[in-house]
Amino acid sequence: MLMNVSTMRKVTVQLPAALLDRAQRFSGESLTATIRRGLELVAAGAAYEELSRMKGKVTFSIDWRKLRRDR
Repeated sequence: MLMNVSTMRKVTVQLPAALLDRAQRFSGESLTATIRRGLELVAAGAAYEELSRMKGKVTFSIDWRKLRRDR
C-alpha cells in the first residue's frame, strides 16, 4: 500500500533486535516494510475485534437465502 509522503510520520522506537530479526526473516522485506506490515496487522486485528463484538447485533433487510438462490 503506497502512502502519500505528506501523511507519513517519522518515528524513533526502541525494539528488541531479536524480534526485529525474526520479523524481517519472516517477512523477507526491509525494516520499514516489516514494521509497516506489523502495524497493518495490529490495525486489522482491532477492526476484526470490533466486528466480532457486533455479531448478532446487526439485522439485514435482505434475506440471505434469497441471495443464494440468485446465483
